[in-house]
Amino acid sequence: MISGGTETIEETVEETYTDTQTRYVPMWKVLLHNDEVTTMEFVIRVLVRFFGHTPQASYRIMMTIHQKGIGLAGVYPMELAELKQEQVISAARPHYPLKVTIEPA
Repeated sequence: MISGGTETIEETVEETYTDTQTRYVPMWKVLLHNDEVTTMEFVIRVLVRFFGHTPQASYRIMMTIHQKGIGLAGVYPMELAELKQEQVISAARPHYPLKVTIEPA
């Protein structure tokens, strides 16, 4: 507001409060299944290449898959879990029947 010979500026500041809540994206597990054809070496390569595991961690996961029939490769948002599933299946199909599934974490 300007008044008289002196300048006075009044500002109105509105404070807006919004209800902010952190929303978490549902996570999905990517699981590899044991079979009689897919080699242990291939499973290790898949875990390193597509899931970013070290060779040592990949070996441990591969042994879990071999001994228990199933193993956790990683946990991701659904779209990324589906992408990982497709990548692994595409890499395996020419040579191996590796089964990859996803399920809610």
